[in-house]
Amino acid sequence: MRKTLLALLFSTASFLSNAQQEPYLNAKLPLETRVNDLLKRMTLEEKALQMDNRTPAIPRLNIPAYDWWNEALHGVARAGLATSFPQPIGLAATFNEKGMFTMGTMVSDEARAKHHQFAKEGKRGEYTGLTFYSPNVNIFRDPRWGRGHETFGEDPYLTGKLGVAFVKSMQGDNPNYFKTITTAKHFAVHSGPEPNRHEFDARPNSRDLWETYLPAFKMLAQDGHVYSFMCAYNRLNGEPCCSDAFLLTDILRKKWGFKGFVATDCGAVYDFYMFHKTAKDSVEAVAQAIKAGADNQCYGYTSAVIPAINRGLLKESELDTAVARLLRAKFKLGVFDKEEDNPYAKISYNVVNSEAHQQQALQMARESIVLLKNNGVLPLKKSVKQIAVIGPNADDAEVLLGNYNGEPAHIVTPLEGIKKAFQEANISYAKGSAIIDTPGYSRDAEFEEAIRLAKQSEVIVFVGGISPRLEGEDLKVKVSGFLGGDKTDLNLPVVQTDLLKELKKLGKPIVLVLLNGSALSINWENDNLDGIVETWYGGERGGQALGEVLAGTYNPAGRLPVTFYKSVNDLPAFESYSMKDRTYRYVNKPVLYPFGFGLSYTKFDYSNLKISSPSLTVAKDLNVFLTVNNTGSYDGYEVVQLYIKQEGDQFPIKELKGFQRVHLKKGEKKTISFNLKYTDIQHYVAALSDLGTVKGKVKLMIGRSSADAALTGGFEIK
Repeated sequence: MRKTLLALLFSTASFLSNAQQEPYLNAKLPLETRVNDLLKRMTLEEKALQMDNRTPAIPRLNIPAYDWWNEALHGVARAGLATSFPQPIGLAATFNEKGMFTMGTMVSDEARAKHHQFAKEGKRGEYTGLTFYSPNVNIFRDPRWGRGHETFGEDPYLTGKLGVAFVKSMQGDNPNYFKTITTAKHFAVHSGPEPNRHEFDARPNSRDLWETYLPAFKMLAQDGHVYSFMCAYNRLNGEPCCSDAFLLTDILRKKWGFKGFVATDCGAVYDFYMFHKTAKDSVEAVAQAIKAGADNQCYGYTSAVIPAINRGLLKESELDTAVARLLRAKFKLGVFDKEEDNPYAKISYNVVNSEAHQQQALQMARESIVLLKNNGVLPLKKSVKQIAVIGPNADDAEVLLGNYNGEPAHIVTPLEGIKKAFQEANISYAKGSAIIDTPGYSRDAEFEEAIRLAKQSEVIVFVGGISPRLEGEDLKVKVSGFLGGDKTDLNLPVVQTDLLKELKKLGKPIVLVLLNGSALSINWENDNLDGIVETWYGGERGGQALGEVLAGTYNPAGRLPVTFYKSVNDLPAFESYSMKDRTYRYVNKPVLYPFGFGLSYTKFDYSNLKISSPSLTVAKDLNVFLTVNNTGSYDGYEVVQLYIKQEGDQFPIKELKGFQRVHLKKGEKKTISFNLKYTDIQHYVAALSDLGTVKGKVKLMIGRSSADAALTGGFEIK
């Protein structure tokens, strides 16, 4: 027995000694040398197995099992304990790049810590890796789209800026290793309808493609250096995005210089032959995806790779290109190196849902809250003694987490947050109604209880809205107002408005608090209620942030990242990907609340606009200066927004080109500056089949929202 054990130990030591001599395991060698050395050692069968997100271990090469699928939309998701920050639509409402970067650094700290803990436990399956299918930088072009709350809103510039901050903070700045790898998704032109996403053919015109649907992806590739893209389920002008060489090779790699790898959305290759009918079987579909530039197939068909080569549909050299991109990513994550050589491997598990991270979740939730209406009822008086908290979302913890979420140790609901903020008041609570009317639901008893409590109160806080159980990804929902995860109208669910109308009859002040991920047509509510507060899906500390805003200990300064329309009838057909009459950039009809809108408890004045030059050229940037003065009675943040309008009917009505979130104490004034480069203002040029800077006159608008230009000026692009 002893001789056997000694022989085994000798054999293992000898193997490790030899393995350490292999060039691909030598961390001192150049990356490409290591990639090429490992690639040539792999058999065709082993290379084929890399074409799925679930890659098995290859013990003879010291390659551990690895699953490429992980999620971190607003915190590490689907992997147990993690901090849950606000849903991305709420993060967008902060208009805060620095806050996004701080958050992303914390998320990636938790990601690294959890990954290494999983590895120690021998867990290498789904949701344990370091490659994250986030962020979602699709444009929220239509408020009916159920997944819109996963995005940063309707504007390409805001989406790109926040997305870049997230990517940089998640991927880190080490010259040798990625902290994590993020994925820009869903490339491209993907925003509903959800029930048709596996077979839909999006057909935008060239101007809309280049000016609306692609810019955020371009910013992530070129400014953020994102290392992964995910191609979308749908077709683009007849070709499935995951077999579209125009997207994955011509634009992504040749035009934008992307060096990373492309993953398919999960099951997208299946769609080629089942729904799009662009391939006859899995073998043909796999070949199409790899040849076009899709390197890893989430829920793919590894068994179809070698048959594709044997049938002449795919070259082994094309497979090698895809595998090399994946190996390159693994090397850059440190998969083949000693943990002590990788600074990110030293992050302690104690960071996971730590107090510091919970505080940042609270701060982002505070900054995300948008005050939509206030007739003076807010902040609530400190002397208030009786508050009735009513509504289906008041004590629902799950709603706050949105989707693609982790599991925080504790979630502060709106009810808990209000109780904490008003400890001297008597807080009564009634659910009041279900979130929607459903067959067999009787509202009478809940209405009666809510009205009884409201009669005893000084003020009513109604916490309603909708739910990620109704709006979201491919949901199997078919009820009034909702279909398959999308909305079919924009109204607050009827049962909630009916209850609000009954409460209105009591003559008490009513504050409506919304938890939702998309724009609502709350016309009656806007006309009849005293205050309206938009909180989105605010994450684990969303309820606490709400309580602080209602009490006035935090002055709200969130701004809408989407337009709130007056009616679903003001929108074009959902299936149309034309941008005409969509978003603040193209809509001409009156809207309920414009993009960038948000009230404050204080007042800000703008003055002293100065533009450094009458012209913007390739050689000379334009600098813009102005003064913002807090003339109100509260300290607070102002979000200063810069828009442009280039002269010409072919250009958008206006475009966001700068924003700054600035804190001013009451009575304080600050000088704000913006810098505009020649390449910052680009539009589609048919002769280039690409974006370019077009000469002409430009109107400059600076103010509190897209519809409120406090200062205007102009310059010319020469």
